[in-house]
Amino acid sequence: MDLKGERILPVDRDTAWRALNDPERLRGAIPGCETIERTGDNEYRVVLLAALGPVRSKFRGKLRLEDVVPPERYTLRFDGEGGAAGFVKGSAAVTLFDAGDGAATRLAYTVGAQVGGRIAQLGSRLIDSAALKL
Repeated sequence: MDLKGERILPVDRDTAWRALNDPERLRGAIPGCETIERTGDNEYRVVLLAALGPVRSKFRGKLRLEDVVPPERYTLRFDGEGGAAGFVKGSAAVTLFDAGDGAATRLAYTVGAQVGGRIAQLGSRLIDSAALKL
């Protein structure tokens, strides 16, 4: 699965960068995210309750930040297990750009992910739709 997109955030780039690096704010912004706990430098443990069509499962995994260039970009790497539902592995390259007069920020992302197990049987359209919500 590959996704690419952009969003305009109504805050300056430094504010957007701080929010993208605040585990508590991210937990509140990610649907189904139960916990994000720092386990080391740029490493986190994540628990996410996900509903992909008829499959609902709790995914437990590790999130790692790589290629960090504040306040411009980083790459997120995720590796998670959902028990009988399967697994998810992926990465997301996130880049921030000043938009307009600097009072807004353009967030660009490119996501690549692999899924396996029961969730892989759901089909790419359903998985892509759920991924866009996250």
